[in-house]
This record gives sequence, C-alpha cells and structure tokens, in this order.
Amino acid sequence: MENFKEAWVVICDYCKREMTDIAYNTWISKIEPVGLDFDKKTAVLLVPNDFHRQTLERCYKVLLEESFKAVFDSDIKVEFTIPSDDIKEEKETDITDNGYEYTFDTFIVGNSNKFAHAACLAVAQNPSKAYNPLFLYGNSGLGKTHLLYAIGNEIKKNDASKSICYVKGDDFTNELIESLHRANMSEFRQKYRYADVLLVDDVQFIGGKESTQEEFFHTFETLYLDQKQIILTSDRPPKEIKTLDDRLRGRFEMGLIADIQPPDIETRIAIIKRKAEIMDIEIPNDVCEYIANNVKNNIRQLEGTVKKIKAKNNLDGEKPSIKSVQNIIADILNNDTPPEVTVEKITEEVARTFNVSVEDLRSSKNRSAYISGPRQVAIYIINEMTTLTQEKIGQEFGGRDHSTVKYAIDTTTKKMKKDSNLRSIIEDIIKNCSS
Repeated sequence: MENFKEAWVVICDYCKREMTDIAYNTWISKIEPVGLDFDKKTAVLLVPNDFHRQTLERCYKVLLEESFKAVFDSDIKVEFTIPSDDIKEEKETDITDNGYEYTFDTFIVGNSNKFAHAACLAVAQNPSKAYNPLFLYGNSGLGKTHLLYAIGNEIKKNDASKSICYVKGDDFTNELIESLHRANMSEFRQKYRYADVLLVDDVQFIGGKESTQEEFFHTFETLYLDQKQIILTSDRPPKEIKTLDDRLRGRFEMGLIADIQPPDIETRIAIIKRKAEIMDIEIPNDVCEYIANNVKNNIRQLEGTVKKIKAKNNLDGEKPSIKSVQNIIADILNNDTPPEVTVEKITEEVARTFNVSVEDLRSSKNRSAYISGPRQVAIYIINEMTTLTQEKIGQEFGGRDHSTVKYAIDTTTKKMKKDSNLRSIIEDIIKNCSS
C-alpha cells in the first residue's frame, strides 16, 4: 500500500472497531497522517495541539501501533507532532496536509452551494474588502471546511507573506485553558490577534463559555479593526446559536451569512467522479450513479466511499462494481450515523459547556456549589435524552438515590422557566449531543 493517506483510512477503521464513537471522534478523527518511513519503521502523525498529543500518548498510542501492525504486518512506532511556531503558517494554511484537495479547483459547485462558493471566492481574491466577516453554515459534511481551507490556500498562493491562522472552535477553548494554566497568554494572543486571516471551524462550540467568548470577542475586535479577514463556519446561523454572547452574535451577523444545502444528484455524481480522479481510481458510471442515489446528504460520506473503494482496490485488486460497493456504502452510512446518546456524551458536553471536569460532575464527594448546578443540568438532560430510570441515573452519579435525582430534575425544570439563558444553554447542549 504505497499511499499513506489511503492506508490511514484502513487504520482508522481498525481503531473504530476497538473504541467508542465518542472517543474516536474526539481523539483519532482529528489526526492527520504526515509521513511513513519503513526503513526506520516510524509513522509521524499530526495532531492539533500539545494537550491532544499528551492524551494520545497516554491513552491511544498502543492501539494505534496495533492498528499499524494489522495493516502493514510490521511493527511501526508512532510519533506525534503538532504545528510548531516555525511551521505555523504552512500548517495552519493547509492543516490537513492535503492542499491539492482543498482548493477552489477541487470544489464541485452546484445549486446547493453556488452562493457560498461565490462569496468565498470573492473573499479569497480580495481579503477584508469583500465580506468581513464571512459566516458559512450548514449541516456536517457539506463542504464548509473545504471552502474554509480553499480561502486560506488561495490567499496564501496570491501572497505568500500572509499569515493564515486556522482553528476549530473547541480547540480554541482547549488552547485558551492550556495557555491560562501555563501563564503564557501573550503567546496565545500573538498567535490569533496578529494573523492576517483567521479561519474558525465549528465556531458554535465557543457558545456558553464565558471566558472563551470574552477572549474571542477581543480577538475578533482586534482583527476587524486592523482590517484583517475573518471567516467562520457553523452548523447553524448565528441567531440559532442560543448560548452565544449577544456581542459576538452581532459581530457575526454584520458581515455576509451564506448557507450550504445538501447537493442534488448531478452534483453528487460530479463529486464522486472528481474524488475518483484525484485518487487515481476509475469508477464506472453505473457505480457512480448507484453511490449518488444511496449517499445523499453528506459530501464527506461520498469522499469516504471513494477512499474505501481505492483502499479495497489496493488491497485485493478488485475493480469497483455495484455489488462490491454495497457493503462499503453500508459501512460508511453506519459509521456516520450519529452515535447513540450516552451518559458519557452528555456529561462530556455539559462539562465542556460549564468548564468543569467530568470526574467532578459524576463524583459523590464533590458537592460544591459550582459543580452542583452543572450536575443538575446533566441529570436533567440524561433524563430527557436517554431511557435510563432515575435509579440508574443516580448510579451514574456516584450512587445518588432516586430522590436526589428527582430533586435535580425538578430544580432544573423550575430554573429553566425563570432563566431564559439557562434554557438556551440546555437546548444547545441537547442539540450538540444529538448531532
């Protein structure tokens, strides 16, 4: 298997079978393959930040090395790298190490995305003069991130001196926490406030976090007043991010807002053929049409299908046919189906929103006021979103009894009726847990 990126698809599939969906989506899905040296028996993987690297080293390195051995039948040592300062501009412009893919040339334009595409192209050709900020929204897997990278790549191509800074909304929060912990906020602010172009993916995840929103507001203001370009993506428009600070919502809405809808069948076929061309795999027309008729709402699923066809062709030499892609499509759709809402997912989302630890939330020992409120919210949401009995919910929170769980649910229900902000926060948590 000569192409490391194609092999990485198979390695990821191996990992998915050995861990929960939440753990995979949080830690493995954000890894990008960088290099593979068979002579040194070493694989280098790019991860978003040092916190991510430490977690992988501690919890998932053994699993990753097992997956490499399963795929290559050889012991491969895994090494993690992060976008360091001296390569920041290069990696933040093209964070996926897949620049040939994420350009305007490789973006298939159709009725569902032509307005957003035109807006992005205008911004790339005339940064901070066309639309600033530019806010893209739409469901997952429709091409928002592709357009985000395409803008960065186009600006960098036109002016190599431009500093392009890319970050995901939740990573902005993680970096902020890490910087506060290490007392190096000046470095954090220099990274974001001195960029020529700021690209923020999934900005909805900063909602509900006061310190993160405060820092992001000042970052936004600094860049905007300095006439630097800001591009944001989200799964919903600003007015529907109910936990977003009003100041930020106003800033997000003062530029251009463009939505992206699921592609029609002609666009889906064109996407499949373009991806196949990029990956140097020939897919017959009838197979392209079959895929397009069965994978309808998500471009990422279309791309994943083509990648698996390529990987399967490399492994066993089988040519693509309708029969051979049926199982691939089934796997892709099953893997991309939103995972069952679990206690773990809800408590992780509540902990992230209120900036507390999952361990404190579920502990029977920590009864402090700053934990009890978020804990009651978590119990309320678990009661709403799962089929667990109140007795079972109590067991999940350090063995609390039924009356304590009922009190938490009743208290939160009453608070929501009086506090519209809390109600919005809880609705947002529920929406994030459902996606």
